[in-house]
Amino acid sequence: MPRGPPSGILVVCRTSSTKPTPSSSVSPASWCAFDLAKDEAKVEELEAKSTEPGFWDDPDAARAVMQQLAATRDHVETWRGLERRSTDLAELLELAIEESDQSIAASASAELEAIESELEKLEFQLELSGEYDNRNAILAIHAGAGGTDAQDFADMLLRLYLRFAERRKFSAEVLDVTEGEEAGIKSATIEIRGPYAFGYLKSERGVHRLVRQSPFNAAATRQTSFAKVEVMPEVEDASEVEIKDDDIRIDVYRSSGAGGQNVQKNSTAVRITHIPTGIVVTCQNERSQGRNKESAMKVLESRLLEIELQKKEEEKARLKGQHVDVSFGSQIRNYVLHPYKMVKDLRTGYETSDTTAVLDGEIDAFIEAYLKSRVGEHE
Repeated sequence: MPRGPPSGILVVCRTSSTKPTPSSSVSPASWCAFDLAKDEAKVEELEAKSTEPGFWDDPDAARAVMQQLAATRDHVETWRGLERRSTDLAELLELAIEESDQSIAASASAELEAIESELEKLEFQLELSGEYDNRNAILAIHAGAGGTDAQDFADMLLRLYLRFAERRKFSAEVLDVTEGEEAGIKSATIEIRGPYAFGYLKSERGVHRLVRQSPFNAAATRQTSFAKVEVMPEVEDASEVEIKDDDIRIDVYRSSGAGGQNVQKNSTAVRITHIPTGIVVTCQNERSQGRNKESAMKVLESRLLEIELQKKEEEKARLKGQHVDVSFGSQIRNYVLHPYKMVKDLRTGYETSDTTAVLDGEIDAFIEAYLKSRVGEHE
């Protein structure tokens, strides 16, 4: 029997597709190894924090901690369980060899296929090990070049991500929307809450391109339009981002509406300007000025944290001596609805002709392809 892995290191055997027989040797074709000790230590830390006096004095912060605890604990238990099953399988294979028992070999073969199937589903999650991957996400959509078509495309993307969140059982809240003049939206900001929301959605940041026959053109000519998607991790601790009172300017104004009863009589919309960076954040969806201010500050904190992440990526690229696009603004995906139907990710090459499903929020395959392409890039 091979010697076990060091404490805290999880090693999962990936065998060849050949079914085991009593006469075969136990020779893994490849191995998947990573360290779970950090996650197990994180579970202990969060469990201790949840029992501290006054933990629930700040309900929002407490819920964030409990969400992180549940997600981290589930991650550890899932992979530790797979490790135990792999160890049991190795012992079962040894027994089949020693006893030359075909029935034991058949059982081992069935368990091997089950483990392989589960491992294939979980393997892409190895990329969800970034420092902020387990957090909620702030996602912003901006219409780009393309006029009314681009604003309509931005609205299509907003629906796409809301449907994605619904399918994933994530909760989504629209924090701010700026309507287009004729149709669609100029921009929108949404908060998506759920385990590893940022880890999954970080694959979506960049420029998205739509090609179709324009419904806003009498001649129905082919139109190309663009929209930009930003994805930022939600700040969990105020110490992560320092915002001085003197660095921000807060303006209040009346929320825009469609007229009639929808027009706000009071100034409830909030605009926050971060003077050092020039970042401007608005929020007008809530009827309470306080709620709008709270949401706007949350978005501002995430934007400042994203700036720090970009600086880290730039430094990492410099140390590696490689050119890495860290602008988060490069074109990532094409949505072609005419003259043929195709959605293609330009980073991974993954594509599908089922454009209706994609625009209805079924983007899991694109996300998984992106995550798998990045496995091993972290240091």
